[in-house]
Amino acid sequence: MIIKKIKVFWTNHSKDKMRFYKLSEQRVLRILNFPKRVEEGIAPNTIAMMQQAGSKKHPYEIWAMIQETKARRKIISAWKYPGITKPHSEIAFNFFRREYGDYFLSENNKDMIG
Repeated sequence: MIIKKIKVFWTNHSKDKMRFYKLSEQRVLRILNFPKRVEEGIAPNTIAMMQQAGSKKHPYEIWAMIQETKARRKIISAWKYPGITKPHSEIAFNFFRREYGDYFLSENNKDMIG
């Protein structure tokens, strides 16, 4: 069985964010390969993946936002979030509705709107 490796494209924004948050390329790739949670990204046609990190006393999450095509996987951004977020939080969906109303009102995403 031959497994075709998908090429990874790093945007300048993602490289800057990784430098700011002191994240390595390998750490971000580990999030993409073994995410704890996958959600809809804040930009249209994107996916956000997350892994928990830190300690029990000082937990944080490392997020990566990607855009997938057949040929490559574009890493748009990566960041650390202090604390623990709730899955599919209502605050995030309200933000999505306000910022990307047309996208969220399309036929494909009606099941996501509560």
